[in-house]
Amino acid sequence: MRGCGIRVSYDPNYILFFVLFCFLQLCGILILALSIWVRVGSDSQGILNSTDVGSSSHVAADILIAVGAIIMIMGFLGCCGAIKESRCMLLLFFIGLLLILLLQVAAGILGAVLKSESDRIINETLHDNTELLSTTGESAKQFQQAMAELQKEFKCCGLINGAADWGNNFQQHPKLCECLDMQRSCTTYNGTQVYKEPCISTIKDLLAKNFIIVIGVAFGLAVIEILGLVFSMVLYCQIGSK
Repeated sequence: MRGCGIRVSYDPNYILFFVLFCFLQLCGILILALSIWVRVGSDSQGILNSTDVGSSSHVAADILIAVGAIIMIMGFLGCCGAIKESRCMLLLFFIGLLLILLLQVAAGILGAVLKSESDRIINETLHDNTELLSTTGESAKQFQQAMAELQKEFKCCGLINGAADWGNNFQQHPKLCECLDMQRSCTTYNGTQVYKEPCISTIKDLLAKNFIIVIGVAFGLAVIEILGLVFSMVLYCQIGSK
């Protein structure tokens, strides 16, 4: 068999590689599902989606969604290449997987280099978004609604300066940050007991949590990709020696 010639093989060794490539495909599906969960289903997505910081934090998850989908397809290609002894399919699988791995490494290096810059941008963006709490425009309502839900869930108030960040809007909705939990740290603002802790640390923790999940998925993905490269090249050489 040469080039892209195809025949179905029942050799136990090739069946084993077929199973391994199927496992790679399943890993791609798992990565795709987990990345989608990070993108749209994790805690307090409302506040993250309504800020520039949240939009930026989803870029890595979007990339992993694409990579997971590609690996799922590549896994299918590897399965076909193994069971049909197609060197052409295996070579395409190897090249595609290698390109994905190189892009991940480049993205990881770039992310490490720009980490300090991204931290600065996050802080500046969160401070700028504080003005949205005290405005009355339609464009700010989505952010204010998301902040109200965040405050209720995590028992915090405001973004940077506590209840004062809400400005005159606090008078219209005095129960925005009402502190009813005696075990939490409360303070008095305009005659109302409100949560003392601002929400900026909570938002940063949510972003950090998402990034940690993405990093973990990317690391596991790199290991799987390396195994896939090894398996495909071993099988490619075995077929060529027949």
